[in-house]
Amino acid sequence: MKKLKLIECPRDAMQGIKQFIPTEVKLQYLQMLVNCGFDTLDVGSFVSPKAIPQMADTKQVIERLDLSTAPTKLLTIVANTRGALAAAEMPQISYIGFPFSISEIFQMRNTHKTIAQSEIILKEIIEIAQQAKKQVVVYISMGFGNPYGEPWNPTIVSEWVAKIAAMGITIISLSDTVGSSTGQTITELFSTLIPEYPAIEFGAHLHTSLSTWYEKIDAAYQAGCRRFDGAIQGYGGCPMAGDALIGNMPTEKMISYFTTQKEVFDVDVMRFESAHNQATVLFSQYH
Repeated sequence: MKKLKLIECPRDAMQGIKQFIPTEVKLQYLQMLVNCGFDTLDVGSFVSPKAIPQMADTKQVIERLDLSTAPTKLLTIVANTRGALAAAEMPQISYIGFPFSISEIFQMRNTHKTIAQSEIILKEIIEIAQQAKKQVVVYISMGFGNPYGEPWNPTIVSEWVAKIAAMGITIISLSDTVGSSTGQTITELFSTLIPEYPAIEFGAHLHTSLSTWYEKIDAAYQAGCRRFDGAIQGYGGCPMAGDALIGNMPTEKMISYFTTQKEVFDVDVMRFESAHNQATVLFSQYH
């Protein structure tokens, strides 16, 4: 039976905040999240500081985190080989995440590259990661729908999973970039892909409104998904969504859901409560 993995994504929560959060403040919050015992922390990104100024201090923050307090592994997002090389140099990082959009329009907006160019970049990133003994996590952006009028259906997603799997990737997270997923599409995708690719760990990176979180997480879980991304109180989400009510999957909702399901997960609930309180202070001050 696959173990449940909860991935906390403070990078996703913070990256859209215009006011720069001081490194010391970030460090204090991220250390609290490490101490909670999440399987993985999506802690930052190695991308152009012009594109995402909030993540300019990712290297400094990671260097100062105390990772001896819990078995949490670190993941950072990269958009190109330069970012992958920076992540590869850091022994603290276990996973290099790459957002691969199956929407041509969104891939251009997100990384200024076409899908064809992104395939080449992904292959180069895989090579860099292998040499550094790190794993690549591919996020399939627009994995549950397309708001730009481009063709989208579960078959297109399956075709891209096949291509990415053929590159040797073993962790693929389907990303609900603009909150367009429904219980039906989530069920259809995971119940098809998970049995078809038993060697791949599929994740759910879901964006949601407060009224749809249960339907989405329940659909993914019942379809066999055991890797879930979230952010405390649902902070963050994709700025492209254009809807202030659409944010990340709230981690506290996931913990509540999986507790009800009697699932075992490695998060210290008392420490999580402290981190949750700290998030309220942090995100009310910087927003």
